[in-house]
Amino acid sequence: MILAVDTNILLDILIPDKARLQESLGLVMNTPATDELVISEMVFAELGAQFPSFRDLKRFLSDTGIRFFPSREDTLFEASRAWKLYSRRKKGLLVCPACGEKKELYCQSCNQAIPHRQHILSDFLIGAHAEIQADKLITRDRGFYRTYFQRLKILTP
Repeated sequence: MILAVDTNILLDILIPDKARLQESLGLVMNTPATDELVISEMVFAELGAQFPSFRDLKRFLSDTGIRFFPSREDTLFEASRAWKLYSRRKKGLLVCPACGEKKELYCQSCNQAIPHRQHILSDFLIGAHAEIQADKLITRDRGFYRTYFQRLKILTP
């Protein structure tokens, strides 16, 4: 089984987030030996910001058994379709990453809706990559991914 890993899970381990470290580490390190952990180019790039050198990043990936698995053209196209749907639906709403509920944020001074850009294109590239090129995605953002990638199977801490 191919398991794609989202950046947030790896950052829980690297930074580390005491509240989430054990759960995220457990998901990554306790996968069966027959399963393959992979990351897309977006996760690779986001993760790279945490390392002083390319060599250090490569060592981390090697030590954890995580493989870089580039996106195909059909994956990139699917990401663009989901991004387009998100852009049309968004209209200033904030989306809870845990449950997917949408809320508006208002200025306390003038009561105008405050637009907030919650997701960026990389989130859609990660989701499409996992949906098309992997069997499951390990992430904490299940609400978001379930909204835009309904066929995606998700593992959460």
